[in-house]
Formats: sequence, C-alpha cells, structure tokens
Amino acid sequence: MTRPLVLELLALPKAVPEVRRAVREHLGTPCPEVQLCVSELLTNVITHVGEGVPVTVRLVPGQDGAVRVEVTDPDPHAWLVARHPGADDENGRGLLLLDAVARRWGVWLTPAGKTVWCEYPC
Repeated sequence: MTRPLVLELLALPKAVPEVRRAVREHLGTPCPEVQLCVSELLTNVITHVGEGVPVTVRLVPGQDGAVRVEVTDPDPHAWLVARHPGADDENGRGLLLLDAVARRWGVWLTPAGKTVWCEYPC
C-alpha cells in the first residue's frame, strides 16, 4: 500500500461489511487481520458510542511495510478495556482479538474525540 485510504461515514451496522470490502479492495491483497480490525473497531463505535455517529476510517502506510488502521469517533472518552468474557458471553472479545493479531495498538485522545489505531504487517 503506497497511498492512504480515508473513509468518512456514519457508524451503522450496514457500513461494517462495506468498509471491510473497501479495505480489501484498497490493499489489493487479502489481509484478514486488517479487515478484522476495521470490523471490530467500527462495531465498538456502534455499540459503545452510538449508532449513526460520524466516524473516519483511515488506512495509512506504517513503519516497515506495515498497515496502520485508524478509526476516529467524536467521543473523547477512552473506555477501551480488554474484558475477559465467559464462555457463554456473546460480546467482549473484540479488543482481545485486536491485541492478539496486531503488532501494536493504542488510543489517541483529543478534546474533539478519540482515535483507536493498530498496526499489522501485510
């Protein structure tokens, strides 16, 4: 990937597969970890910030050929805590998945919102 991808959209459930598809097409090669990250981060916004809020999804070239995924939302609070769900829990595994497959990840806070980012070798 030599150029960034920037998608500005509303956090809606129907946007999740559309963004995954746009990411796959932009990369030009399968990278399921990046698609998983985008899905999980966008779903977290829908679930924890609210359906229909404006978000920005960015893919940018990272260090050493990595791909950096950034998802920005307007909530300036960082409630990103990896939970340890029980075997029967239907939710709570997104950040555990992110942590397991990402090279590294984190959160940038600003007065206007937050950006959750992660990097993957692709």
